[in-house]
Amino acid sequence: MMRLLAAILATLATLGGCAQQLERPPPPAATVAAGNLPRAEPRAALGNPPFYDVEGHRYFVLASAEGYVEQGVASWYGPDFHGLRTATGEPYDMRAMTGAHPTLPLPAWVQVTNLQNGRSAIVRLNDRGPFRKNRIIDLSQAAAEQLDMIRAGTALVEVRSLATAGADIAPPAETRRFYAQAGAFADPDNAERLATRLRTLGLGPVAVVTVAIDGRRLHRVRVGPVGSVSEFDLLVERLRQAGIEAPRLALD
Repeated sequence: MMRLLAAILATLATLGGCAQQLERPPPPAATVAAGNLPRAEPRAALGNPPFYDVEGHRYFVLASAEGYVEQGVASWYGPDFHGLRTATGEPYDMRAMTGAHPTLPLPAWVQVTNLQNGRSAIVRLNDRGPFRKNRIIDLSQAAAEQLDMIRAGTALVEVRSLATAGADIAPPAETRRFYAQAGAFADPDNAERLATRLRTLGLGPVAVVTVAIDGRRLHRVRVGPVGSVSEFDLLVERLRQAGIEAPRLALD
């Protein structure tokens, strides 16, 4: 809900304008609304510049949505923006399963899973945003209702691209423990140095987790766990004050 109407309309005029931001048991599979099956679509004529600037930050639009997976915080926007034009030029319909993303090409189909309750939905992206730190996707009211995040306003989610028509839909995720990842290093000594600095600053508990990716060992520095979006936001802000530029959500 923090999209700042004036700033977006001024800086994203070339995008065709934007509609702006404002627990039940998990289902057995991702819910797909009638007529909302992922399908191949041409790149929209509006909303896909190479890059654009909002409030001093530059966003680069990705060439493709293939293989995109990210975890972070989702927000939603509703009645105040119903009927306004989205970045692709389509009217925003709060009853449709749509959403906004800062960098994926538009339109794009994604599966959004609420990692806190396992609920999942298929969403068509046709707008830009959100532009608030720590937020990775802005959902329509209908999509937010499906994920059971209306009352909270935000949720810890995974966004997974369904770039190929007929792409497999992943099963709902089990609830997990959440952390803020402060860095990832090939050199374990660098990871330990950062972990020691964060512990000295009282940012704990801090752990170094080693994983193997494509035959290479990567040492990730994680702080937490955290139990909610507000805890995650607070921890991210403390990490930024400690000089960590881009902390991200991580799962155990």
